[in-house]
Amino acid sequence: MTAGDRPTWDAYFMDIALLVAKRSTCLRRAVGALIVKDKRILTTGYNGAPSGIRHCVEIGCLRETLNIASGQRHELCRGIHAEQNAIIQAAYHGVSIHNATLYCTNLPCSICTKMIINAGILRIYYLEGYADELSGAMLAEAEIEVIQLRNS
Repeated sequence: MTAGDRPTWDAYFMDIALLVAKRSTCLRRAVGALIVKDKRILTTGYNGAPSGIRHCVEIGCLRETLNIASGQRHELCRGIHAEQNAIIQAAYHGVSIHNATLYCTNLPCSICTKMIINAGILRIYYLEGYADELSGAMLAEAEIEVIQLRNS
């Protein structure tokens, strides 16, 4: 192996976020998230129903049944977003994510953005956008660095 074969840190962490996304139980979009600080993974999360609750892959998608467009009415969903799960895992295990970096396969929605801002996350790396204009506006106002990576 040569030094040129090694992925950059950003590519490495995003590759892990893509792997985490494979655990998703959402029928619409598989999302994975990683919270990293000092080149160390603190927590991971993927989108799916809360622990002990039946998943959409088992009972169907409420959002599909109600014909809700992507990026709207986030509260009408059985699932928790990947970013939310990563933040919840940090709280559950008493891990500080202040001044950390989020790697996520998708740009966070406005609800996740509010949590990210209050959690003190400083930057976000993502692969694909998300249909939520408020999210981008809040991230800019909070001066959170947002970087889109290319899928390797």
